[in-house]
Amino acid sequence: MSSPPPGPTADFATKPVLVGQKVALRPFTEDDAAEMAVILEDEEVRRFTGGSDSTAFDEQRLRDWYGSRSAQPDRLDLAVVDRADDSLVGEVVLYEWDEPNRGCAFRTLLGPRGRNRGLGTEAARLIVGHAFERLGLHRVSLGVYAFNPRARRAYEKVGFIAEGVEREALWHDGAWVDAVMMSLLDREWAAHRGHP
Repeated sequence: MSSPPPGPTADFATKPVLVGQKVALRPFTEDDAAEMAVILEDEEVRRFTGGSDSTAFDEQRLRDWYGSRSAQPDRLDLAVVDRADDSLVGEVVLYEWDEPNRGCAFRTLLGPRGRNRGLGTEAARLIVGHAFERLGLHRVSLGVYAFNPRARRAYEKVGFIAEGVEREALWHDGAWVDAVMMSLLDREWAAHRGHP
């Protein structure tokens, strides 16, 4: 049995700072908990991430969560900071690291101050570029709910390709909602560098 072609070994334990024109991605600290609590309470964030209105975000729990992100060797959680005013507007995460197959899952969320200005697209390009160019991953995948076309367009701008539908994956507002599964491969990234 042969193994996948060798590539650089992913090191999710190293938490980089990635800087673009509009956003900077940086490691979280526990001091980010208060702002993330506000972002996580946003109705659109809850809807598009499958959260329920009954989910409570205790500040101490969030301080523990965000304060511990830099100690996680198997995932990469980074804060999305708007460079225009240095405000925290969301997060990007590489997780579910599949080391033998050089793959992982990707997710992101942006609060109200981070929307409709291209910040999410640039943040996705930065973290996905890091995944392929620095960590040597072969595949990055994600799921996006069908009622979130704005996120799907942003992912498509980065180069993600729809590869299937997880039918009726979420019960929301009295109806079943599909999730579109998308992925991006290293050779696709290399050909377009996030600009399909």
